[in-house]
Order: sequence, then C-alpha cells, then structure tokens
Amino acid sequence: MLGTALLAELPSSCDVVALIHRCRCPAAAQQIHGDLTAPHLGLDRATYTDLARRVDVVVHCAAVTDFTKGPEATHALNEAGTRAVVEFAADAGAVLHHISTAFVARHELTRSRLGRETGEAGARPEDYLDSKRAGEQVVRDSGVPSVIVRPSIVIGDSRTGEISAFQGLHGILLMLLRGLMPLVPLPAESLIDFVPQDVVARTIAALIADDRREGETWVTSGREALRAQQVLDLVSGVCTELGLSTLMPRIVGADMVDRLIRPVFLAGGLPKRALRRFDDMLAMTALFSDAPVFPTSLGQRHLAQPPLTGPQLEAALRQTLLHLARAKKLGNVPEPAVARPMAAGVPA
Repeated sequence: MLGTALLAELPSSCDVVALIHRCRCPAAAQQIHGDLTAPHLGLDRATYTDLARRVDVVVHCAAVTDFTKGPEATHALNEAGTRAVVEFAADAGAVLHHISTAFVARHELTRSRLGRETGEAGARPEDYLDSKRAGEQVVRDSGVPSVIVRPSIVIGDSRTGEISAFQGLHGILLMLLRGLMPLVPLPAESLIDFVPQDVVARTIAALIADDRREGETWVTSGREALRAQQVLDLVSGVCTELGLSTLMPRIVGADMVDRLIRPVFLAGGLPKRALRRFDDMLAMTALFSDAPVFPTSLGQRHLAQPPLTGPQLEAALRQTLLHLARAKKLGNVPEPAVARPMAAGVPA
C-alpha cells in the first residue's frame, strides 16, 4: 500500500528495486519476487548477494494489517519478517526505514485489555499491536542504522482517495455508508487519527533525502485529529451528496453496549455472522475510545511537510469516502478532480 505511494514521491534519480510477494507493483521498473518469512528473503544466494551489493537504503513497509489473521501469522511477518529485513540491511550496509504504527503507544485501548467482552469478534487488534512492538524492538536491538516511522491510520490519497488495498477503517466507513452500524460505541469527542497515504509517502521520501539514520518519526494528525462526531457528520454529508438514504448511527457508551445492548438486544437475536461483524466493529472502535493525542513530527524542517489541519483532514476523508463509494458502486459518485497535494500547508 505505502510502497506504491512512496514510488510516486521518490526522485527519478533513485534506482528502486521492489521486493514483491503476491501482488505486482506496476510503478516499479525493477521487481523481485521474494518472501520475508523464508531464508534470505526467499531469494537464491546469488540474487540475494547481488541485491545486497546494490542497495544502500531499505524501506520496510510489508506487514499483516488484518486484525483477524491471528497471532501466529501476524508475528510471522511483522516480527520474524522484520528480523529478516534487518539481517538484509546489515548485509547490505544499508540504512533501514522501518514503517511501524503510531498505535504501538496505546497498550490499553483494546476491549480485552479493558476487561470487556469480545464476544464473537475475530478481530484482535492486540495481536497486530504486539507484533508491531516486537518488530520495533527487533530494529532497535539490531544495531543497524535505522529510522522508525509511525503513521497513524493510513487512508487514501488526499487528492483522489485512491489506495491499493482497503484497510480496517475503510471497513467501518463502508458499514456507515451502507447503514449497517446502528450505533457507535464511542464518546463523541474521541479522536480518530488518520493521515493520507501521500503525506506518509512524502515524509518517508524526505527522511531518505535528508539521509536520516536514526530516530523516530510520527506521521499523525496530532491535536488536529477529527473527533468521532465530526467523522459521522462528514459521512452523513457524503451520503446526502450521493443520494444514499442512510440513517447515521447513535453514539453510545461502551458500558451501555456491555451491560444492556449486547446481552439484551443482540444475544440470540442476530445471526452469528451479523453478531461477529458487530463484535469486530467493537474491537476496532475500542482503539479510539477516549484515546490521548498522538505526538506528531510533521512541521519539522527536514520533513518539508507541515502539520495537517482540520480542513485538510476533512477534505482527505471526503475523497476516501467517495473513492470507497465508487469502488463499491454506492450512489452516483463523480470522478475525482485533480487537486494539489497536501504539501503547502493549505487545504488541498
């Protein structure tokens, strides 16, 4: 996802080689099939040695981001795969840019750690967060020159909403557009921190250009992050714009869900698939409930990316909603207009 966006931000002078697994990367002129869970990145010795000889910067953005994959598969790529990338960077004498997540800072914001019922949920954000923390520790312990980049939730391009693969937040937004979420178990002022993928990509490109070799970079909305009520209002506006007759969900407290709604109204009254979808939604939204403000590195001179503003975030989320509706054939969605990227400190 981020790899494709990053290619668009790198100067043409960069000689880029993309290590791919299942999906091709059309934007990369040079592509090598590999596997981060196999010895030597899944490459034969000669190819591995030749690649290590050519590379001086490694960007590691491959990860399992699906919260339903389970701890074994998640750690296999996010922790063990990171160890393989670190070993390659050491063999190459290269600087490593490791893409983590800002949510590693939030240890307590999952339903299981809050002591709440997880029900039929297949989504376990804690597996993902644990694996990303473990991956960061692998990088820190390695001694390899490295920069840890921590974006918050990555949404589509700020100008078009396009993204190579829909992520967890897209699933929640789609449920809202389809009217499948009767309630949202979040305080209305809960922060929903997200960043457009092009902002993350430009930040990584700036770190590479600045020859950064250590430290942590937070790519987040920080204090400008939209509140849950703002997100719902924006979704409602897009639904009206597209002619979707969708009722917006009611905001309720998580305690009400646990004490009343789930045991009284849902238990035994919903098909198992629908109940699991509801419990997955609870697992996802718990990450935002009363969440603190993330730090942000945007605005630092070497990044050439000013902090994001509320209007910029609203404009970017609107484009993501329109792209999602277009992809899922919901309503009458206009083609995206070409707009300037979010690099000048004004709404794009």
